[in-house]
Amino acid sequence: MTTPSVLGPVGERVPDVERIAVLRANALGDFIFILPALEALRAAYPGAEIVLLGAPWHAALGRDRPGPVDRVLVVPPAPGIRGAGPDESPVAMADFLDAARQERFDVALQLHGGGANSNPLVAGLGARVTAGLRAADAPPLDRWIRYVYYQHEVIRYLEVVALVGAAATTITPTLAVTDADCAEAHEVLGPPERPRVALHPGATDTRRRWPPERFGEVARTLVGDGYEVLVTGTPAEGETVDAVVAAAGVPVRPQVGTLSLGGLAACYAGCALVVSNDTGPLHLAAAVGTPTVGIFWIGNLINGASPLRARHRPIAAWITRCPVCGVDCTPGIYPHRPGDGDCPHQDSFVSDVPVIEVVEAARELLT
Repeated sequence: MTTPSVLGPVGERVPDVERIAVLRANALGDFIFILPALEALRAAYPGAEIVLLGAPWHAALGRDRPGPVDRVLVVPPAPGIRGAGPDESPVAMADFLDAARQERFDVALQLHGGGANSNPLVAGLGARVTAGLRAADAPPLDRWIRYVYYQHEVIRYLEVVALVGAAATTITPTLAVTDADCAEAHEVLGPPERPRVALHPGATDTRRRWPPERFGEVARTLVGDGYEVLVTGTPAEGETVDAVVAAAGVPVRPQVGTLSLGGLAACYAGCALVVSNDTGPLHLAAAVGTPTVGIFWIGNLINGASPLRARHRPIAAWITRCPVCGVDCTPGIYPHRPGDGDCPHQDSFVSDVPVIEVVEAARELLT
């Protein structure tokens, strides 16, 4: 028997739960999207230990941080699960599963995608009850719902935890900023002399990158408006940050690899606004309560943009065909649909977003 909730049916709770495993071992934005689902689990199972099966960076970010995750268990790199870090020692998945079964999980949840690779991993944990998503090519878990591509990620994973009786308590991802985060950001950045705005021009997927010269125009405008402008990026995004700094032509402060993820969270929490491509730092900024202007390809806007408009302005690019070869790159979800979801090219799908639209959204939120 199920009970209704604001997001649909909620399944029966699993009795006598002491330990819950949650698989979500991918990138920063992906982790931010499951925070409401983790909060729902915490509310439904207040006495249970929630163990995130994640990557080493999850363990570093979660250390001494208030939140619904009690502990991180690092899952080995594996196809469809996560890539290997530069200094990681190899661990066989069979050995990991042998050790994980000793944890005696009562519930294991797959919050990792369609399940072709992740459902066998979750099933292998030996939990009393498994639940998650299932695409057409994935084996089933004990309780599952169909993976449908076009669904907001936050809602997707709230529906999964509802399978085990965890009703939604919020749809807004929230990440706590610690005193240690604030101390790190203050040490690196110093006190602000003017209100700060941060720009993040990178993204792992180059198709999501707005051109650096356009970020430079936004930086120049905001400096002229009286703001201190930071340009953040990972070490791999250094050239992109440099291009934004050069295009701005006015003093801005590049921050490439100077902050840990916790320090970056505190940096963004101290900003009046963050302007970014659709990438993890954009969602991190929103999760610490900072207003954002996000630049999205339309498909990603459907799946990942904040639905709130008092503090957030997602701006859509409507291109659906590759700018180079013209292939329809919308995911081919059903056989009758055009589009194969991919092509060999990696040119930007968001380059046509006008600077004035971003500037107007920024000024509206800042005032």
